[in-house]
Amino acid sequence: MLSQKLQAEVAKAAHKHYQLSEGEVEVQPVRDMAHGDFTSNAALKIASKWGVPAKEAAEAIRRELADSRLVRSACARVEVAGPGFINFWLKPATCFKQLAELTKPAPRAILRGRRVLVEFSSPNIAKPMHVGHIRSTIIGAALANMFQALGAPVLRLNHLGDWGTQFGKLIAAYKRWGKREQVRRQPISEMLRLYVKFHEEMKREPELEVEGQQEFLRLEKGNRENRALWNWFKRESVKEFNVFYRRLGVNFTHVLGESFYEPMLKGVVTDLLRQKLAVRNEDGSVVVHLQAEGLPPCLIQKSDGGSLYATRDLAAIRYRVKRFKAQQILYVVGNEQSLHFDQVFAVAKLAGYAGNTILRHVKFGQILGEDKQKLATREGRIIPLGEVLDKARELARKVVQAKNPSLSAKLKDRIAETVGMGAVKYNDLSQNRLTDITFNWEKMLSLDGNSAPYLQYSYVRLKSILRKAGKVSGRAAGSAVLAHANEADLSMLRLLTRYPEQLRRAAEEQGPHLLAAYLYELATQVNSFYHAVPVLKAEPKLRSLRLNLVRVAADVLKEGLGILGIGVVEKM
Repeated sequence: MLSQKLQAEVAKAAHKHYQLSEGEVEVQPVRDMAHGDFTSNAALKIASKWGVPAKEAAEAIRRELADSRLVRSACARVEVAGPGFINFWLKPATCFKQLAELTKPAPRAILRGRRVLVEFSSPNIAKPMHVGHIRSTIIGAALANMFQALGAPVLRLNHLGDWGTQFGKLIAAYKRWGKREQVRRQPISEMLRLYVKFHEEMKREPELEVEGQQEFLRLEKGNRENRALWNWFKRESVKEFNVFYRRLGVNFTHVLGESFYEPMLKGVVTDLLRQKLAVRNEDGSVVVHLQAEGLPPCLIQKSDGGSLYATRDLAAIRYRVKRFKAQQILYVVGNEQSLHFDQVFAVAKLAGYAGNTILRHVKFGQILGEDKQKLATREGRIIPLGEVLDKARELARKVVQAKNPSLSAKLKDRIAETVGMGAVKYNDLSQNRLTDITFNWEKMLSLDGNSAPYLQYSYVRLKSILRKAGKVSGRAAGSAVLAHANEADLSMLRLLTRYPEQLRRAAEEQGPHLLAAYLYELATQVNSFYHAVPVLKAEPKLRSLRLNLVRVAADVLKEGLGILGIGVVEKM
């Protein structure tokens, strides 16, 4: 990518004058194109590190860049701005050369060969998927798509919650109050009813907590009855999960629940004790002390010999690093698990399980109920995911009916599903993943404004223009045509060429909202563009250029939305 080439030139100049290391230099797209196309804050880092005035350092780097063949050929000008930013303006010809390559994977495959494993979704079996599961599912899928679009081999792993004390509680509840026929008729809702009932009864009979723990211990030790029940609950759960994954267009390369790592758990505990990283307490529990890392002790085995989330996650890291050889493993899990992952990653590094693999917790905020309270399965406070998706489809169909009543019923249904799923996804992905989202039907399913339907409808309008135009040549217009281009043409051209850089930045920061923001800006500007200047009726020299801008804008919208997991339609 051009930004990386410019970054190398800035790094060379910064190191020559101030010994700034290459890893400390960044060149990023400028947020406001009035200030250029790219910017670097290298001089500000020099000022912070060496005490040199930032503007003085920036001027020295700018003068050095004046002798760079790359900068001279690609940039119209390089200026020092503000407190010491170095801003680059690209030549229109530079932007136009990139136009034909924007949606081709090879030129932007900067992560080719860097294998990335993304763990996401990871619902607990025996419970219905609800709106709270949607964030991990769609954020994780979008991140996996981003890395893949940048050339990385991506592994998509669904780490099912199918092990732990909660299954002992469910088994205990089923043995007390469950009926096989009821579970067969409505497996997930009946399992949820039993699970909620168990916690309600625990308030009156606290000893039920111990009963649940004992049933899980029997499960861990291979009790035949408990294993049979657990396998049954798991099969029924996965069937329902797959229905939702199909609707959301989400797929996985591997589905490995926590139970997969069960045979490895004793080995982890034994190994950590052997390395003298873990110690056994008087009650038989095993912990790893992490004072040196500024963290509380990490419990890896309970006093009764039972395992914990930490034990299973350590076994998973050990297995994944050895089996998949990924350069990076991303865990798309909520903010509330931050301490857990800090502890697990610290132990994994101390024990040598991580090797050179980067472990990263991609955290996100919660979806809160309309009363701003946390959704909780054990209290029965959930909004079923199926209800959300069905309502989104119904609302979308009303919009399709109003806009284009002449379409066939089958086509309306297909469009409504695509638009409805897009509305739900974009409502989440367009927001910073770190913030909590209050569940609100009107906002989540809005089909107006900064929403997926708006972007999808923009794509439909662009395709309509292209159909009217007939065949559009993809050949370069050449400098002669660019000389006739006006400010609207050049602004559209500059914005389009930012797409690969925005995709790179979104992947680097694990921020789907950055890609969503770019797509919304693109849709807004291209809608203004074809209203502000003639496209189909433009003079021949400009018609080809403008149709190419419209064609590439449509391609970028389609691909960008696809990376976010949102489909497009040809009619709406």
